[in-house]
Amino acid sequence: MTQTAITIRPAEVDDARGIESVHDAAWREAYRGIIPGVELERMVARRGASWWRSAIRRGARINVLDHQDRIAGYASYGRNRSPWLTQEAEIYELYLAPEFQGLGLGVRLFRATRANARGAGLKGVAVWALSGNERALAFYTRLGGRILKRSTGRFGKSIYESTAFGWD
Repeated sequence: MTQTAITIRPAEVDDARGIESVHDAAWREAYRGIIPGVELERMVARRGASWWRSAIRRGARINVLDHQDRIAGYASYGRNRSPWLTQEAEIYELYLAPEFQGLGLGVRLFRATRANARGAGLKGVAVWALSGNERALAFYTRLGGRILKRSTGRFGKSIYESTAFGWD
């Protein structure tokens, strides 16, 4: 049996291109058929390597899942942005490259990111998922997330429902 090195660590500026690659592939897979093609392309294109470099330099809290010196996933987190939720932390994004999904790595990334938020003094964590993204909804349900709220938001010209999950 072959063992591979997987680490979860804070993102560094040099990780920007790898994060961009994960974002591109994961968004195309997760949202194809949910977000109209032109809008999805526009959203993916906005998050190039320079966007990620800038976010990291500004101090955005981003964890990367590093598999043998390749960025296989990332999670961004910080203070909860929703006035309706009591959780102090929010995981803004958690994505894995498609070939790394279904291996338990998302669970590891979620738990590490949740622990980082707790370590920063933030109590409880919330995550929003598009209601049409069945894979994400099932993932957060399996992790024990309670549905806290449903809300609508806009991507381009379309309106979508999102579901908030929470953990204390």
